[in-house]
This record gives sequence, structure tokens and C-alpha cells, in this order.
Amino acid sequence: MRDTKVIAPTLLDWYDRHARTLPWRVPPGGGAADPYRVWLSEVMLQQTTVAAVKAYFERFTALWPTVQDLAAADDAQVMAEWAGLGYYARARNLLACARAVTAGGGFPLTREGLRELPGIGAYTSAAIAAIAHDAPETVVDGNVERVVARLFAVETPLPAAKPELVALAETLTPQERPGDYAQAMMDLGATICTPRSPACGICPLIHDCDARAQGIAASLPRKAPKTAKPDRTGIAWVGRRGDALVLEQRPATGLLGGTLAFPSAHWDGRDLPPPGAADWRAVGHVRHVFTHFNLSLQVMVGDLDAAPARGHLVPLRQIDREALPGLMRKVWDMARAEIAA
Repeated sequence: MRDTKVIAPTLLDWYDRHARTLPWRVPPGGGAADPYRVWLSEVMLQQTTVAAVKAYFERFTALWPTVQDLAAADDAQVMAEWAGLGYYARARNLLACARAVTAGGGFPLTREGLRELPGIGAYTSAAIAAIAHDAPETVVDGNVERVVARLFAVETPLPAAKPELVALAETLTPQERPGDYAQAMMDLGATICTPRSPACGICPLIHDCDARAQGIAASLPRKAPKTAKPDRTGIAWVGRRGDALVLEQRPATGLLGGTLAFPSAHWDGRDLPPPGAADWRAVGHVRHVFTHFNLSLQVMVGDLDAAPARGHLVPLRQIDREALPGLMRKVWDMARAEIAA
């Protein structure tokens, strides 16, 4: 490793010229960032790409421009707007956090204070403190892990390497402009120091990278072999009565928590009956990948003999496909031709 003291100034100079334009970001030298927008974007970006998040962020901030607006929002509307982003515990924590921030008079200024809020962990608290409050906190996401692993040629596989990578990243965090530096590291990982085929030739840190000097940059960070995901099966019922379908609110916690969905069973640990008596007919299977398992869900369609025993009837004209979670969109797409028949 070369002189680590030059890394932050070199990277900040690069960032001043090449920073990405993002809807939640204040450009270099543009003043303090709004902690609400920083927090909202960071929560949305967890396990989701920047490209996917942009439209959601713009819609959320148009509907709820401030954290107080979000705190006062209807839970069902927020869950519906979140549909498609996945990992629905984030949406539940989003509301809980907005209400805690509003009750407390605003976002805490320190990383420690931010960690007290619902759904805010080590990474998000550091990001808000650095980017919104310019505190010299070290922000380490997947992009930063990759950059640091290459700069220091860390060959220990992830996730075991995480503590070492965080400790090394802390040695680079500057006291001046830590918020811009944090975003510069993220941008470097997202645009140049990419997972495959890193563009070392145009990297501002080309002369400071041990992995590049050793010719192993593209192979880092190493990752431990993944274990195979288990398979699960289940059943979903699309029940019709008149010009309405049966939908239900899923439990607040657990898979697809708090979302509007077609009644289902078995795949999520719940052994529940169909929503009512009907001449149920199978129309096919949909497949969906969750973080920890693969799912095959049999889709059943039928006309109910009476009012549903679980869930409630929603007029067909009021069903918004985009308000359903991804799995249930697949169910609806498979069933709708039968429903229309």
C-alpha cells in the first residue's frame, strides 16, 4: 500500500469532477444534505439497485416531502407505494422511524443517537451522520468493501473479512468533508471499481491500489461459497364473487408483512384454509426467489359460493397491480385470464 494519506484528497478531487447526479444527493459543495432524504434513500437502497430506487424515491418525496408528512401517512398507502421494492420489513420500520423522529423533534445528530431509531443499523446511522451532518463516520456498504479489499489486497473471503475491511476503511476516513468522501467511495465502487472488469486504467487511485499492483484486483473481494437455497411450495387462491376478488392484509411481521395479497398457505409456515367454498381449479405455478429460499406457488382460481371466510372483497376495478408485492403480481398475472373468462 502506498501513502494512505493521499487517498482521501485524491478521491475527493475526483468526486468533485465526476459525482453522480442522484435525486437524493446534494452535489459537491452544495451545502448540507437533508437528513430525511438521506435516510429515505439509504433505507430504499438496502438490497436494491440505484436504478430501481430512483422512481420510488421521487414518488415518496412527492407524496411525503418531509419526515413529518411520512409519519402522518396511512400505513396501507405507504405499503402500497413500497410494493415492488421488496423486503417489506423496511417499509414497516420506515413508518416506525418517521414517527419516532417526529415525536423526538428531528433526526439525532450523532451516530449513536441514530442507532436508537427503528430500523437504523450500523451502516445507515453512519451514512446519515456523515452525509447529512458531516460527521467523520466511516460508511461501509458493498461498494466500499470492494474498494477497500482491493486497495489493501485483502484476500480473506467475505463475510469473514467484514471486520477487517471496516477497520481498514476507518484508517482512510478524513476529518474534512467526510460526507462527500463517503459518497465518493460509493461512486468509485459503483462506476469504476466494479465487481467485474474494474476500470483500473481510469481509477483515481490506480497508484495506491495493492491488488492492482499484484494483478489480482478483478478477483477481489473473495467470497465464501454459497450454500444452496432450499425449495418451498405453497398455494394461492384467487377467489371471485361477482365483480370482486378476495384479498387480505398479511400479518404485520414476517414474509411480505403488512402487504395486500391473495390468500395463500403452506409456503410461509401458515397452514390456512382457502378463503371459502368454490370449484377451485389449478391454473399453473408461479416461481419466486426470496433471500433464503426458492418458492413454487400453485395458483387456484374459483367462484366463491358465499362471502369469504378470510380476507375481504375488493372490486376488480379497484385492484391496483402495482400495489401488490412482486410475488402476488405474478399470481395475478397468471390468474387474470381465467378471471376474465
